[in-house]
Amino acid sequence: MSGFVGVIVSDPTLQSQFTQVELRTLKSQFTSAKNQSGFLTVSDLPPILGKLKGIIGVHTQDDIRAALEDIYPDVKHEIDFESFLREYLNFQGRAAGAGGYKRTTSILRQSNTTLLHTISESEKASYVAHINNYLGEDKFLKQFLPIDPATSQLFDLVKDGVLICKLINVAVPGTIDERAINTKKVLNPWERNENHTLCLNSAKAIGCTVVNIGTQDLVEGRPHLVMGLISQIIKIQLLADLNLKKTPQLVELVEDSQEVEELMSLAPEKVLLKWMNFHLKKAGYGKQVTNFTTDLKDGEAYAHLLNVLAPEHSTTTMLETKDPTKRANLILEQAEKLDCKRYISPKDIVEGSANLNLTFVAQIFQHRNGLSVDSEKLSIAEQITIDDDQTSREERCFRLWINSLGTATYVNNLFEDVRTGWVLLEVLDKVSSGSVNWKQATKPPIKMPFRKVENCNQVIKIGKDLNFSLVNVAGDDIVQGNKKLILAFLWQLMRFTMLQLLKNLRSYSQGKEITDANILSWANKKVKSSGRSSQMESFKDKNLSNGIFFLELLSAVEARVVNWKLVTQGETDEDKKLNATYIITVARKLGCSIFLLPEDIIEVNQKMILTLTASIMYWSLQHKPGQLDMEEDKTTDASPSENQAGEASNLSADNAVAEESAAGEADS
Repeated sequence: MSGFVGVIVSDPTLQSQFTQVELRTLKSQFTSAKNQSGFLTVSDLPPILGKLKGIIGVHTQDDIRAALEDIYPDVKHEIDFESFLREYLNFQGRAAGAGGYKRTTSILRQSNTTLLHTISESEKASYVAHINNYLGEDKFLKQFLPIDPATSQLFDLVKDGVLICKLINVAVPGTIDERAINTKKVLNPWERNENHTLCLNSAKAIGCTVVNIGTQDLVEGRPHLVMGLISQIIKIQLLADLNLKKTPQLVELVEDSQEVEELMSLAPEKVLLKWMNFHLKKAGYGKQVTNFTTDLKDGEAYAHLLNVLAPEHSTTTMLETKDPTKRANLILEQAEKLDCKRYISPKDIVEGSANLNLTFVAQIFQHRNGLSVDSEKLSIAEQITIDDDQTSREERCFRLWINSLGTATYVNNLFEDVRTGWVLLEVLDKVSSGSVNWKQATKPPIKMPFRKVENCNQVIKIGKDLNFSLVNVAGDDIVQGNKKLILAFLWQLMRFTMLQLLKNLRSYSQGKEITDANILSWANKKVKSSGRSSQMESFKDKNLSNGIFFLELLSAVEARVVNWKLVTQGETDEDKKLNATYIITVARKLGCSIFLLPEDIIEVNQKMILTLTASIMYWSLQHKPGQLDMEEDKTTDASPSENQAGEASNLSADNAVAEESAAGEADS
């Protein structure tokens, strides 16, 4: 078994949908029918898919052919292996739904759930209005804007990848170095693919859940996938301030420090509801708003909310009006006085559109949150939320990484959400399938504290089974929210995942364990082989702060990806920031799924430097075959760097325990 080479899929989430047995079977089917270019055509799919498990006996070849016609007008369109896998999931989902095929819908399997996707014209109009408003003056896009929501222009415009990249930067400014986006009127397939790869990796890096979406889906402008991605990006923008770090005044919604911790663990949508109910109670409104659909249909809650937030515009007309549509129109007129853009229609309110009501309430919060500054309560919030910059960045990195894995639970606040142990068990099950004994796990909400401890004890046990360094660490440390230990555990888990991905490229690693030293040695050899002189002494080499080594490494693995005209010498802080931002964008554009920030490169955070190097290495070995010379690494230049590279892996829970003990002694 040591020589077994598994079927590798570049998208980990897509790969997680299949066992290796299934992947080998599907790969065999694909290989036996592919053309000389290594692809299938659309016309090849019906006879192949019609015979596969979960589809056979449910859909005929004619059913499949009819469904594909809606997606691929050209039957000669070429399909690669990953697109073949996605189509298999699509049709397997249709079969599981047993509802037959309708041309107005499309189905996609996410995790283990079959989802029916329909396109809401109201939502499309709202998102188009948002795009026209925020990107209408963009130097490149203004030639294509405004978009007409009554047409398919939105789905055509996303096909070159520029629009969504720009929208991501609107949501979270600075995520993408826009100098690296390919912006020409006519892009070749390579440039278009780079933009879409950058888009998807950047979307994951701001917290979007990108499940079963590939670059080809965006190239084709698949409406339900495009709408789903845009919806997430806009929500991230509108909900960005709904946390205590950005808006400490939210502490006014709670009574004591325990409630502050509960507030921190809430999803932004739940915080928004809590904020709305806080003001509705002050306005004397007797009902609780528990959702963004049925509870808002009659418009009464909106009328009370706007009256209490903007007493200068207060009116009884909204409440006196009996017709829901007329009341909804008055509500929108009132909101416009607070500079809220009209992205929602009266019809959307009356019909209870969840997404559009959510964005409307979020807009109201952004323009007028109505919260006061209670100095005593603010000090409580500041004490609880205060973290040093590195802790904050690592919390962000691990939170986004977990969410990118496609686990069932979405993490909003890492330190709070992991305390039940359930999230960590979900992650462990993703990265080490079969390691979790679910019969001994308790799913939240958990009322009995000892159940949380049981979950976390299993987390620690699995960690030890995976050879994590967890001396003197117990499940209760996670339950108590010990930040240093939680970060140390997650670092080891993330590092384990990276090394396993590299090890699974068995034709390169020869099935041997990959070490930090192998990664360090590979990077130095790669740069040297390209004729460059930069070298990395260790993952905390301060010379890395100017970014030149990583730009040379990226250029070595794919020469055309770095535009050297955009690279600075990295001598000033500003130049270092430019280089670091460019490095992250270029790596994502290449295909690396990374979650670090420019500051991590500038300050040479050795953990994040290791993740960056390993991600570049993984992409390179996937796309540019060439064996790792493991023996040479072991006997030559890897030896002196073994200790240096190993320093990153030694940032374990043991060190955190030692720091905790030292801190305790200092306090005493």
